[in-house]
Amino acid sequence: MDAFGHVNNVVFLRYLEEARIDFMFRLAREAAESPTAAENSFQGGSVVARHEIDYLRPLVHRHTPVSVETWVTKIGAASATLDYEVKDAEAVYARARTVIVPYLLEEARPRRLTSEEKSFLEGYFDDSAASGLR
Repeated sequence: MDAFGHVNNVVFLRYLEEARIDFMFRLAREAAESPTAAENSFQGGSVVARHEIDYLRPLVHRHTPVSVETWVTKIGAASATLDYEVKDAEAVYARARTVIVPYLLEEARPRRLTSEEKSFLEGYFDDSAASGLR
């Protein structure tokens, strides 16, 4: 919370991170067609290559939750773009976009998306609903 009682802008990045982790790890594992595919889905790691956030209105600290809707707007050979809306029933507080890159942690280098990962991401693809970031 900042001095004005608003959720601090950095906290929005944490909201996005929590949504992204849930999406890429929990949902991807649940969607995997085999135990091996589930084990390997985004397991080598991933890094954030870019964040964009448009703060649309202040989010006042309160006890009622906000949700983070997440969808895929671009799938490349070695990256994917996720769009988000941070909102509640009354308002959208922020729209955001993250470019993620699968990463081989042990080798300290990016890698290509696997066919299983691409297949999972395609299930959430909707470029018509792009967040409209500038």
